[in-house]
Amino acid sequence: MAAGILTDSKGRVLIARRPEGTHQGGWWEFPGGKLQRGETPLQGLIRELREELGIEVRAARPLLAYRHEYPERVIDLHVWRVTEFVGEPAGVEGQPLRWVSIAELTTVGLLPGDQPIIAALDGS
Repeated sequence: MAAGILTDSKGRVLIARRPEGTHQGGWWEFPGGKLQRGETPLQGLIRELREELGIEVRAARPLLAYRHEYPERVIDLHVWRVTEFVGEPAGVEGQPLRWVSIAELTTVGLLPGDQPIIAALDGS
């Protein structure tokens, strides 16, 4: 899996709400998704953000990679800080989006598997 950290001019980060009826539905997450066979994490991130947010990633750098174990599945997550993109992020698939401060990430109902990202953002 690949996830992207997008920031606005106020230093807030973009999060999206997972659809009800899906794995971990209703929780907030950083935009991204599953890699397709043969994709690198960066290629998957670029594709996912185009499909989910309608943006074109021009530059991104790795932030961290880790494994998280949910009771029903294990995910390997590659997290990228998107440093340049074209377009205005929108919930192309109907998902709500929010710009939140890094401090707010602990209170918005972020996915348990995304918690290590908060610490990485605090330190960057």
